[in-house]
Amino acid sequence: MITHYRTQAFVFKKEDRQEADRIFTLFTRDFGRVEVTARAIRRLASKLRSGIEIFSLSEIEFIQSNYRNTLTDAIKIGKLPDIPLVPEKIEIANKVSAIVDNFIGGQETDQKIWDLLVDFFQKLNDCRFPNTNYHVVYFYFFWNFIAVLGYGPQLLQCAHCSQALNPANLYFSNKEGGVICLMCVKSDNQSQRIHQDVVKILRIILSSQNGVLLAGKNIPVGGWEIILKLKIEKNHQESLELISKQYGDYVLSLGGYKLW
Repeated sequence: MITHYRTQAFVFKKEDRQEADRIFTLFTRDFGRVEVTARAIRRLASKLRSGIEIFSLSEIEFIQSNYRNTLTDAIKIGKLPDIPLVPEKIEIANKVSAIVDNFIGGQETDQKIWDLLVDFFQKLNDCRFPNTNYHVVYFYFFWNFIAVLGYGPQLLQCAHCSQALNPANLYFSNKEGGVICLMCVKSDNQSQRIHQDVVKILRIILSSQNGVLLAGKNIPVGGWEIILKLKIEKNHQESLELISKQYGDYVLSLGGYKLW
């Protein structure tokens, strides 16, 4: 039995097959992650060519059979023309797509993930480089995505003992899911030393997404315009990259996936 479905979709992966087919991997508003086959889409006469592409927002229709989902219609609903033209934006888009590809393995709908993807790629399209530090734009997505999944880090008090943090002695623990104090680091020899300024950056990033909850409290200290203006020292950027990678690997290991 063939069933028709129509939904909005964000395209984060594509793969060419045979002479003219292409498989798109999508995160859809109504069905979560879906793979669809677009038959003969690489031919110039294909009616689907203008309606769907990598890093596009489209309204799609597909039919589901026992073996595959086949794309039957696609209309672009969100214009993101700048992303393919700016190397830094392409780099971020590819990294974000890798996150989505690795973290989201099944057809589970999630409105928060959908809203974050749509909002982020519109922001990525509209922001201007080189005035913006494109690394912080990636960190913005990564940490807010992690928070939406339920793994947002504890940044306001020790994630292990819940005591106040001493800014001079801060450590990030993957196992505890956030920043821990000097006393608690003895029970976690895998923790990573973290500067107080890096913790402040993470707080701003996480509070920027409409006042994301940090440890049960709304802290409206961030905002997209503030994110774009953040100046991050090279050593702090390297620290953020390391912590993001390690925490991403840790969270993925809980689900049997690997990101990097």
